[in-house]
Amino acid sequence: MAVYETIEPVRMVMGKLSFGGDLLEELTGVCEKENIVLGTVEAIGAVQKGCIGYYDQDEKKYQFTEFDKHLEIANLIGNISTRDGKPMVHAHVTFSDDESSCLAGHLAAGTIVFACEFVITECKGPSFVRDLDEQTGLPLWKF
Repeated sequence: MAVYETIEPVRMVMGKLSFGGDLLEELTGVCEKENIVLGTVEAIGAVQKGCIGYYDQDEKKYQFTEFDKHLEIANLIGNISTRDGKPMVHAHVTFSDDESSCLAGHLAAGTIVFACEFVITECKGPSFVRDLDEQTGLPLWKF
């Protein structure tokens, strides 16, 4: 059975990320600066190069793929919670290339911004804290 809590949006933070910055680090930095520990994130734009992960459920580890080419951010969606007492952005991204082919997966460090506009919706509610889930090997929310 699903386990869940009710949360409420309280404010939105909108902006653009730095040219040449690391996409995941920049989003996390906004959360740290604004003290956002619960919420959602979305973004659009373009990257100079991308890095995405695929979680191998049998091996219980991520496999990362780097794309050293210009890509559009067709969609980025994720959530914000805490891990080890700090804000953690968990996002998935869909990139499109110059042939309109899509590449998608878990957003990883090493994705370098060309231009990126983001919206973070901060929420209030109970803490969502990530900790190791033994069954999956992933840092999932503990209730």
